[in-house]
Amino acid sequence: MPADLRSRIEQYLSSSFLSEDIPHRLSSAMRYSLLAGGKRLRPVLCLCVARACAPEKADELTEALLPFAAGLEMIHTYSLIHDDLPAMDDDDLRRGCPTCHKAFDEATAILAGDALLTNAFSHMACAAVPAERLLEAVRLTADAAGAAGMAGGQMLDLLGEGKRLSLDELRVLNEKKTGALLFNACECGAVLAGATAAQREAARLYGCELGIAFQITDDILDVVGDEATVGKEVRHDEKSAKATWPSLLGLEGARERAKKHCAAAEAAIAGVFSGPDADFLRETSQKLVNRTH
Repeated sequence: MPADLRSRIEQYLSSSFLSEDIPHRLSSAMRYSLLAGGKRLRPVLCLCVARACAPEKADELTEALLPFAAGLEMIHTYSLIHDDLPAMDDDDLRRGCPTCHKAFDEATAILAGDALLTNAFSHMACAAVPAERLLEAVRLTADAAGAAGMAGGQMLDLLGEGKRLSLDELRVLNEKKTGALLFNACECGAVLAGATAAQREAARLYGCELGIAFQITDDILDVVGDEATVGKEVRHDEKSAKATWPSLLGLEGARERAKKHCAAAEAAIAGVFSGPDADFLRETSQKLVNRTH
């Protein structure tokens, strides 16, 4: 992952939600989860795709899009806080630390998630790009996080507990719950950079394939990983009777499926993007496959 981009994102997030207008307990809970680590994959993908669309403006785009990219991480963090709640997945550990509702309390965690989701859009609105591009990217993000996207995927996940889903049903669930915000980050990077139609489609296809591969590898790590490495409770899917790729295809079948989607992600951007940022996009898909062994 480009160290300079991740560092810029970390600096931006570290300076967020320090206003005295925010009740201290709420800002503490928000920052506790927001700054607890993580790969910052979504904001970095957004910036890398934008830079790959217009390499000659890479530094300019990084500066202009940083608030938008950081907003994506805020939305992702909100989703983790709420996903961990007792009424949802009921997890005690996230990124190697107690989950927000364990470190604070359930009501505070709910409000911290609500605030991160809402304030994310005020940060994204500060991106220094033409208004029509920004408006389109904000619309795409709202759709990706909303009822037909991530929130809808969470609902399907809850409804699927204890049931044997088909591969198509599991794919749709994963495309919404995990994939929506990932492919949105890629597509928004293209939109905000003023990409061509071919670049935007390549970014979207790349993100869609990467999103499925990401969830497959996450499912595999829940079976073969350890708590210290993964940073959260493992074997949780089995305990919750969730449909997963390994439960339907077996471990080796799931690994092969992940390889297939990673290869498709790389193919989507071949000949469309070039340069260091395109190299990172390819490396990201390759590293996903390596995570499962």
